[in-house]
Amino acid sequence: MKEDVYSSLGGQRSKFMSWQIRTILVTMVGYALFYFVRKNFSLAMPGLTAEYGISNKSFGWILFAGSLVYGFSRFINGYLVDRVKGRIVMAVGLLLCALSNFAFGFGANLSALITGQQNGPDMVNMLIMVMGVTIILNQYFQGMGYPPCARILPHWIHPSELATKMSIWNCSHSVGASLAVVLCGYLMGTLGTDMSNNPDVVARITANLGGDAMAAQQAVQYAAHIGAWKLCFYVPACLAVCGAILIFLTLRDEPKEVGLPDLPGTNLGGLKAAEKSAKARKKFEKVMVWRNRWVWTFCIANLFVYVVRMGVLDWGPKFLTESRGLNIKDAAWTVAAFEIAGIVGTLVAGWLTDKLFKGKGHRMCVVCMLGAAVFMTIFRFLPNSASLGLTAAVLVGAGFFIYGPQALIGIELGNQATKEASARANGIAGILGYLGSGLSGILVGYVADSYGWTHVFETIIVVAVIGMFVLISMWNAPRDGYERSQQINYDED
Repeated sequence: MKEDVYSSLGGQRSKFMSWQIRTILVTMVGYALFYFVRKNFSLAMPGLTAEYGISNKSFGWILFAGSLVYGFSRFINGYLVDRVKGRIVMAVGLLLCALSNFAFGFGANLSALITGQQNGPDMVNMLIMVMGVTIILNQYFQGMGYPPCARILPHWIHPSELATKMSIWNCSHSVGASLAVVLCGYLMGTLGTDMSNNPDVVARITANLGGDAMAAQQAVQYAAHIGAWKLCFYVPACLAVCGAILIFLTLRDEPKEVGLPDLPGTNLGGLKAAEKSAKARKKFEKVMVWRNRWVWTFCIANLFVYVVRMGVLDWGPKFLTESRGLNIKDAAWTVAAFEIAGIVGTLVAGWLTDKLFKGKGHRMCVVCMLGAAVFMTIFRFLPNSASLGLTAAVLVGAGFFIYGPQALIGIELGNQATKEASARANGIAGILGYLGSGLSGILVGYVADSYGWTHVFETIIVVAVIGMFVLISMWNAPRDGYERSQQINYDED
């Protein structure tokens, strides 16, 4: 029988477990809502192209800048939550994301007011500038979402259960992203102002979409929902405000804030970081992180993982509507299925890592990248006439495989750098991951505009294969972080 690690809490066990469940659920809801005011941009992009002719290259540069800011924001806010209560940082961050989304929705009105034009090059250029500023601000505030959760949850979940329960918690972003794209897909395909009977509007949208026969057919659909893209920002922003209030009122950082003892078996004693010299901590991080070849290999691999994942997630609605001729609602459901498959794939990858590879997650990552490359290759050769079900099934397969490495790399970095330096290692991985996300924005935008969507899929396949070979290079890497940490000589420079 498995030992009850909470039994020493005695009569307070029931209250503690109630607060643990509450903390897990509130942080999951809160973090999912961060994705509501983040992934909504992907669904708005087709509408913005239709109404204003904004190019994929412009979207690409905006996504690139936003991703870089987000990566550094997570790193910076990791320090902030050590000084300010995590629930406050998380609540304020979600509220600021909501405000930036409201600002984005008013971006077209502001651009028209500044330029004195409702359309045309000057107004569109101003709109692109406004979008860039608001997206960058939003991405910085997005970085206030994960660090508080990473700090709060270990105070409520015993180390022996942390991996299992965190893998479940990690599904929150996939749930949030999938619900966001479904909601915004519904808004884009249902609401807005019907201008489909206005030939000038239809003609302008047709030209913005490329002017071919498929564009002419899609133009009527977009003309029936003019301005619906704004609701993709307003509605999620309202939900985010409610989430910020929920977090502030119901979340607590540590058990002592509600009169409960600390988790049993988590007293660091003489190993407490505060009791170590600054010199010793610096030496530890240098050896375990900055000069650790396996840490850097994982971080580089993470870059390629994010190029593939975000290449589909950020651009999915656009390439499905423009290259496959799907309407926006069907495209949204297809991308949502990609995310949902990622939830299942993450859980399966974790289980198979223990069963097949004896905990060596980097070997499972190789299998996952191979699977993602295979399914993206199948997608590349699907005819445009392929059914919605077949198109969705292939992307589901890709989603099933690509999300495993995202979770496993974080766990493996913890094993390589130990719990003492896991945050630093994961911080580097986060920066490189979202550098990859940013590069996918520029890469996909440029290739789509210059060579077409077919070459976009080919590019994603190549990136997946490169990432697989990076991971193969560490096939025989040891999981000996804690053993190596005992061999550090703190007397040497």
